[in-house]
Order: sequence, then structure tokens, then C-alpha cells
Amino acid sequence: MKNLSLLPLIIFLLFGFLSVSVFPQVINTELNALVENADIILTGKVSEKNSYWNNHKTRIYTDVVIQTDENLKGNYTGETIRIVTAGGEVGEIGEMYSHTPRFKDNEEVLLFIKKDNKNNSYKILEGENGKISLIENKITGEKVTSSNKKISTLKKEIKDYVNKKTQQN
Repeated sequence: MKNLSLLPLIIFLLFGFLSVSVFPQVINTELNALVENADIILTGKVSEKNSYWNNHKTRIYTDVVIQTDENLKGNYTGETIRIVTAGGEVGEIGEMYSHTPRFKDNEEVLLFIKKDNKNNSYKILEGENGKISLIENKITGEKVTSSNKKISTLKKEIKDYVNKKTQQN
């Protein structure tokens, strides 16, 4: 009988340890997939946003201009890059799409970008997952993600993965 009452505790502890050890691996898998599939990865700051209707006035798009800071992957060398996102506001009319990244004026970001060769434009890879907002940690003064991961650590992980893939090819 005593062994039976310990069974729920053992199961709870077992699943607790498994979930703790698996969680970082899931994050790394998602990051690796973003790095793998992005044509360009860079950090920068939002310098301009402009929303407009498409030619048939059926959809709103927003061009977001990013003042580039550091290129982590790809051969993009421009000082700015223009990203096209679905949605935005034109006059009194607004359009929003779920899982589409939204940008704030002067926001610092890390972006995973895909080139759209069909219309020669750039888009964020994987929607809102391809945009990481960078904020300043009030205590350390370092740039961190919203989950308080140091941007220096994240950039190192990205560069290491890119270098590893380059050496394999």
C-alpha cells in the first residue's frame, strides 16, 4: 500500500525532470530552424513605417525600414532594409493578421528574413517568430530578448550554427 501512494509522486518527479531537460532543446530546435531557413539574419532599428493599399484596395501592407546594425547571416550589405508585412493602418481603416509581426517606431530587433524572389522584396520568416524585439535590461544595461536572454548569447548561438553549417557544406 505504501508503494502505491509513492507512485504518483514518482511519476510527477519523472515528468518534471523530463520537461526541464527537453525545454531548452525545443528552443534550440526552433532557433536552428529559423537560422537554417533564413536568407538574411540581422539586428537593427525600425526607422520608418509606411502602410498602403494594394492596387485593388483589398489589402493593406506595411513597408518597415530597418536601419541595419549587424549582419549575422547572408550577403546583405545595405545600411537599411525594407521589409513588407501584411496589415497596417491607412487613414481610419486598419487591418491586422494573426501571427504577423508588428513593429514599433525606433524598436530594436533581431530579424530572420526571407527574400521573396517573385516580387523582389523581403519578408519576415515564420511570421512573428522571425522577429525578436530587443530591450535593455534595466539592471545590467545589456540588450536582451523579452525572455531576458542576452542578445550577445543569442548572436553567438546563431553565428556558431551558421559557421557549423558552412563547414559541413
